[in-house]
Amino acid sequence: MIKAVKIRLRPTKAQEQKLLQSAGVARFAYNWALAREKENHETGGKFLNDQALRKEFTELKQKPEYSWLYETSNNITKQAIKDACIAYKNFFKHKAGFPKFKSRRRSTPAFYNDNVKLKFKNERFLLEKVGWVKLSEPERVLQGKFYNPRITFDGKYWYISVGQEVQKPKMQLTDESIGVDLGIKKLAVCSSKYEVENINKAPKAKKQAKKLRRLQRKISRKYEINKKGKEYVKTSNIIKLEKEIRLIHRKLTNIRLNHIHQATTAIVKTKPSRVVMENLNIKGMMKNRHLSKVIGEQGFYNFKRILEYKCNFYGIQFVKANRFYPSSKTCCECGHIKKDLKLSDRLFKCSHCNSEIDRDYQASVNLSRYTA
Repeated sequence: MIKAVKIRLRPTKAQEQKLLQSAGVARFAYNWALAREKENHETGGKFLNDQALRKEFTELKQKPEYSWLYETSNNITKQAIKDACIAYKNFFKHKAGFPKFKSRRRSTPAFYNDNVKLKFKNERFLLEKVGWVKLSEPERVLQGKFYNPRITFDGKYWYISVGQEVQKPKMQLTDESIGVDLGIKKLAVCSSKYEVENINKAPKAKKQAKKLRRLQRKISRKYEINKKGKEYVKTSNIIKLEKEIRLIHRKLTNIRLNHIHQATTAIVKTKPSRVVMENLNIKGMMKNRHLSKVIGEQGFYNFKRILEYKCNFYGIQFVKANRFYPSSKTCCECGHIKKDLKLSDRLFKCSHCNSEIDRDYQASVNLSRYTA
């Protein structure tokens, strides 16, 4: 099985400039390929594959004004063009939305490194046209073949993500089936009575969110003060504040992601034979303007994705319940369906058997009994 490993890099200042330059070239190649596909489609042409676009890009590089493209590895632009073609093709296959152009300010700086030329030696990775870069945790790297190496920057540190072949661990599973119900008040409620709290209500997350709101108001005032006509002027103080805001966003993301990893690991460590989770329409839920912010902060998709791959890694069956399965409206005692149940009803009161039970816990029990 191929497992991804993400390790922090410790580049020198000169190497960091090379990494930023490589990320910029990858972004340029991706945007160029996407623009060519869009232009070709509007003129009635057929889909351009990545090989045809790479030939065009090679001719573009030979022009004097694009000579700076030769300062980075050729494999970076090859993969960036291939990624753009895959994203464009997925849109017409109805697998994803239309791909967006990568912004210099908003997109994550990232690029591909050829796995054949990637070498690990003396606690360092050899990156193309960058050199030997130190690692923060070299003991996590396994000797062997590397798959799909990607270098990313999160606003503070550089990371390398590589796929490595590992053996699946043998775990003695129980006969238990666990249902997992996702919610807003609590991130998840399991039928095993394990509950995952909403990390956004924890003091460490609330403190960062409060700090973020203050800085956003502060930077908004500075933009208005320095406004010249219809144009906004970016001063040195605004640039400093934007960097602070990016770091707070990064910290909040790490707090939430770490919480999800701890929760999913706790569920898997109970060694169930089966885990059942409802297949939520998250895209539709995000259209609710009253709940969209809370749903986005909870990270339902990340929770499902991480729990699914951990279940597959340990040999646990992961089941997605039907989207229209009435897990919350069905009484777990008698099976009666309460069709008029509202979102504000946190306690389920059955009119058939007079039982009272917590709405979320009941949904998790019903999910644990789900059969396709």
